[in-house]
Amino acid sequence: MTSLRDRVVIVTGAGKGLGRAYALDLAARGASVVANNRWADRSAPSSAEAVAAEIRAAGGRAVANIDPAEAPETGEALVAQALAEFGRLDAVVSNAGVPETKRLHRQTREGFQRIFDINFFGAFHLVQAAWPVLSEAPAGRIVVSASSAGLHGGDGMAAYASSKAALIGLVRGLAVEGQPRNVMINAIAPYAVTAMTEQHLAPGLAERMDPAAVAPLVAWLVSEDCDVSGQTLVSGGGRLRAAFSVEGAPVAFDEGRVGAAVHAALGAQPRETYADAHQAFAAFMDGRPALAAT
Repeated sequence: MTSLRDRVVIVTGAGKGLGRAYALDLAARGASVVANNRWADRSAPSSAEAVAAEIRAAGGRAVANIDPAEAPETGEALVAQALAEFGRLDAVVSNAGVPETKRLHRQTREGFQRIFDINFFGAFHLVQAAWPVLSEAPAGRIVVSASSAGLHGGDGMAAYASSKAALIGLVRGLAVEGQPRNVMINAIAPYAVTAMTEQHLAPGLAERMDPAAVAPLVAWLVSEDCDVSGQTLVSGGGRLRAAFSVEGAPVAFDEGRVGAAVHAALGAQPRETYADAHQAFAAFMDGRPALAAT
C-alpha cells in the first residue's frame, strides 16, 4: 500500500465524486489534505467541510476551502492555506471541472470561455501558485484531471475536449521544466460513476466504476515512489492504460501527390513517441529517406 505519511496534498473538487474519493484515500494513507470545493449553495452544508470533517473524524488531518477553483486568486489561497495549516506542501491534485455537451453553432464565446476558465485555468492557477513551493520540496508531485474527450474528442464536446487537451499539453511542457527539480506532473483520464457521468453509463456498468477504484493511482502519482512524468493515464474500474502522442514515419510528397501522401502517412509505420518537441523535430529531419506515397 502506498504510504503518504507526512505529505501534504491539495485536492480541488474534493466535495464529491472522484475528488472526494481521492481526498479520503489520501488521508487514509497518512496525507494531510486541503479539501477544496466551491460552496455555491449557502443554504446547504459545505461539501468541502463535510469531507474535511469526515477525514478528521477518522483520525486524519484535513482543512476545507470553499473558494471557486477557477478564480485566479484561489490557487495562491490554497497554497497559503496548506503552508499555514500544515507547514509544507508536497503535491496538488487538480480535479475540479465541469462537463458540457453543446455543438459549436449553439456555443457562445462566453460559454466556451467559462469551460476553459474552470477546466484549464482553474488547474493552471493552482499549478502556477504551487510550482515554486513544489520545486523546493523533496518530491513535488502534480496530478491534473484530463479526459478521454481531450484525447479523442466527441460530438458536441468542442469546449470540453479543448480544455482537457490543453491540460495534457500543460503536463507535457511542465514535465520537462520539472525534471531538474524532481517535480513530476501527470494527467489522468478517469472513468467513474459520478453526478457528471451516471446518466451516460449503461445499466450494470455503474457498479464497476466506483470512484474509489481510481484513487490508488492518484495516491501513487502524488507519492515519492512516483517515477514517471509527462504521462497521461486512463483509469477506471481497477484498470489503467497509458495514452500517448505518436508520430508516424515521414512520407515524401510533391504537388501532384499531396492527397496520396496524406493517406500513406496516416497508415505509416513505425509510430514513435518523443520526450519533447525538440526530439520530435530532430527525428523528423534526421536525413533518412522518407517513405514514398503509393
